[in-house]
Amino acid sequence: MAGSVWAALGLSLACISALSLISPAWFQSHTFSFGILTYCSWPRGDSWNQSCGTFRSLDDIPDFAWKVSAAILLGGWLLLAFNAVLLLSWALAPKGLCPRRGSGPMPGVQAVAATSITVGLLVFPISLASPFAKEACGASSVYHGGQCQLGWGYVTAILSAFLASFLPMIGWPGMTKVQEKIILFSGDTEKIILMPEMSK
Repeated sequence: MAGSVWAALGLSLACISALSLISPAWFQSHTFSFGILTYCSWPRGDSWNQSCGTFRSLDDIPDFAWKVSAAILLGGWLLLAFNAVLLLSWALAPKGLCPRRGSGPMPGVQAVAATSITVGLLVFPISLASPFAKEACGASSVYHGGQCQLGWGYVTAILSAFLASFLPMIGWPGMTKVQEKIILFSGDTEKIILMPEMSK
């Protein structure tokens, strides 16, 4: 049961991260918003009449820092998705098939994914100095949005990076049953000797 909850958390985290990646609302002005992979524009005062586009490849992305950030964030998301699939298959596998020790099947994958997402989030605001961002946001520069404000997509990406880095610290719920042991102390050598408890 606890393993299924843990797998559901990992899967939810991968979905939240994917949602933030496809969101066009990382930085927003009154008539334009853009994210890591998508952008939208609309007439002033009519945000319901949007026209949106997608960067279909790294070549379409307008700035080098943006390309680096996109590649790092996509890599982090792929690691999160891979970890979620592993956790799900591990939680649903029959009890005798997989040992239930440690922090999950591959505890380092989620930590690497969290680091990758965090680095991508730190690199992306460098692209605010690009001509594309300056046209959308006015006098924007590195780590300064000009007329653009942070949108929900960037905040969601920050939240997913925080959760991805926090979950490995919690650790996989304990699944093994600890055997009862008798601890014998030896005064001469000051060592602890562990012995299984014998039935009487």
